[in-house]
Formats: sequence, structure tokens, C-alpha cells
Amino acid sequence: MTTKLLTALLLGTSILGSAGMTYAQDVTLNIESWRNDDLAIWQDKLIPAFEAKHPGIKVTFSPMAPTEYNAAINAKLEAGSAGDLITCRPFDLPLAQYKLGQLDKLNDLPGMENFSDVAKSAWTTDDGKDTFCVPMASVIHGFIYNKDAFDKLGIKVPTTNEEFYAALDKIKADGTYIPMAMGTHDQWEAATMGYYNIAPNFYKGEDGRNALIKGEQKLTDADWVAPFAELAKWKPYLGDGFEAQTYPDSQNLFTLGRAAIYPAGSWEISGFNAQAQFKMGAFPPPVQKAGDPCYISDHTDIGIGLNAKSPNKEAARTFLSWVASTEFAGIYANALPGFFSLNSTPVELKDPLAQEFQSWRQKCKSTIRHTAAIVGRGNPNLDTETWRESANVINGTVTPEAAAKKLQDGLDSWYKPAK
Repeated sequence: MTTKLLTALLLGTSILGSAGMTYAQDVTLNIESWRNDDLAIWQDKLIPAFEAKHPGIKVTFSPMAPTEYNAAINAKLEAGSAGDLITCRPFDLPLAQYKLGQLDKLNDLPGMENFSDVAKSAWTTDDGKDTFCVPMASVIHGFIYNKDAFDKLGIKVPTTNEEFYAALDKIKADGTYIPMAMGTHDQWEAATMGYYNIAPNFYKGEDGRNALIKGEQKLTDADWVAPFAELAKWKPYLGDGFEAQTYPDSQNLFTLGRAAIYPAGSWEISGFNAQAQFKMGAFPPPVQKAGDPCYISDHTDIGIGLNAKSPNKEAARTFLSWVASTEFAGIYANALPGFFSLNSTPVELKDPLAQEFQSWRQKCKSTIRHTAAIVGRGNPNLDTETWRESANVINGTVTPEAAAKKLQDGLDSWYKPAK
């Protein structure tokens, strides 16, 4: 064998070896996120579970401050420096990113069939054709109550409005507890734990929400005014000085055992478990009369998408399919009680209070906050205006009808339903 031939063979072997090593090297995926409170869950539970089944793919989780995320992730996407995987806030921000070609379409991603249209709604185009983020979790609205207080006063868990107000009256007459812990100082909770909580039972969830978007219903219609009328009835049960009561004040009143009922979002579960020294239960928004169908605000909170400029798309899609699996759903939902899987397969939860919230999906129809999609994009902003008017109605400074008219007038000033 000549020296030249030997050299050529050795060089060829070296090239093939080098190419083989490059192919076999681990691919590293980087996740961008605004959730910096769940870093340990990703590092200790989620990523190890994925990597154990997918050797060759490494994952890093890179959270940033929530208040900085929107601007920062947009800048990184525009500069081409964003990570492979982008956690998606609901609705308008990721929709804009998708329209700019910054997020990939995921219609054909294995696992997307595990999510309903409602689950995907926060990350689907207005025409319903394209989905661009895998749904991860939602939060559910309802009421958390002090079981010890209910047992002491002989109160059964209310299922109808009549039973709800009978329970409030009994608690108030006893005088040991404030019937309901909610203030109006910060405004947002008057809508979030008030109007958005109870209203779907009146306008019939997705049917009413979609009818509002299409212009077939208005906020001044009876089914949209009725929830404001209910909020007006809450005033006598909120305790002295509720107008100056902040969100943390309300949390403290409940966890210290001074209030019997807390209009809630499921995100409270972990904090309440740590702070309350009494047994807790939960019930969904009461229906108007026995036998009525029930609806819950099962509001989409977080998803995850694929950076269109990722150099590791095959590995990224493998990870996203895992996020769409029941394995991911079970780990995530149990690590963060109150943040519920959007997967169509029910997740077995360990936390009793989280179990109660999740069980409502089996008997009630899910919907999202009506201000979140399409009708909440303009100025005046329907979401923040609903905060203000909900607080005003509870305070008694405006009537339910006047509040509804102001909201509809604001919507009419900029929103023209598509024909």
C-alpha cells in the first residue's frame, strides 16, 4: 500500500469518525419562560423524566422575570437569538409571534389530538385553522370554603343560587365569620373571582362567548347583565370596609380562619395549603336552579411553542410531543397543584383540593374568560373595564344595567364583528 493511499484512507476514516461523533452528540434544547417560580420543578422533575426516555436530547430551562418576558422574548425572536422552545402566554402575544413567522405551526404534531378546541383556543388562529403552541395548563374558578366553619354551622355545600345565599345568610347571622373574603380595592379580583367566575352559568359558556364575538349577543343582553345583578347581592356578605380591602387582605382573612368562603382561582391552592390551619373544600359556581347545566371558567394559562428558527426542530418536536403526553401532564399538575392539565385524558391528582376542582370538568362544561380572545384587543380594553365595573357594581355605585351598557358602548366604539 502506498503512503498516499494509506494517508487517504486514514483521512477518510478520520472524517467519517468525526461525522459519526457529531451525529451522536447530544442535542441541547433551551426553553425560554416567564415562569421563574417553577424552575426547580423543571430541573428536578420534568427535564429528568424526559431525558431518561430520550437519550441524546438534553434540555435547559431559562426563565426570566415575568414583567420583562414579553418585550425580551420578542427582541430575542427578532434577533434570532431565542431558545428552541418558547413558553406561550395565552392569546395575543403568541398569535402575533405566529403571524410574524416566529413560531411554527403544530397542527400535525403527534399528541395535539389530545387537546380539545377549548384547550387549544389560546394558541389557535382566529379562524381556528392553525395551532402554534402545545397547551400545558389552565386555572379553574370556583369557591374555596372553610370546612370547619361549614361543619360548625351545619351548612351543606351549596349547588344552587338559593342554597348559596342561604349559606351566606346563616354565616352572617352567626357572626363568627365574615361570610365571604373579597375586596374591591384592587378591582381585578372583583371581575376575576367575581364576574368571570359566575357568569358562564348565565351566558352558557362557549355558546355565549362565541355569540358575543360574532355580534349575535351583546353585553347588555339579560344573560350578561344577570351576573352583575348577582355581584350586587354580594355586598352585605363581604364584611366591613371591603371597599378598602386588597387582594392580600382577602387571602389573609381566609387563611387566618376569619372568613368562611373565598371566591377563588385554583392558583390559590398551594399557598392556602401552606397557610390555612383548617380543612378546606371547594365548590363550583352555583347554578340558578337544580338541574341546570353547569359551566366553569377553565382558563388557559400557559403553553409551549417551537421557535421557527430553531436549528434543532426534530428534537424540539420530540420534546413538544412529550409535553402533549399524559406523563408530562401528571408530573406538572401534581408538582403545581391548581394548574391543571389541558390534556383530554384526566390526570390523577394527589392534592384533595386540586382533585375537587378538576372533578368539575366531568360534570360541567369548560369555557375561558370571555374578555381574553378577540373582543379584548381594543381600546377601551374590555378586560380592565370589566374589572372596574365589577368593583363598582359590588360597591353599589353603579347599577348592573349601567355597568353592562358602559362595557357594550366601549366595545361598540372599536369592535366590528366579522360577517
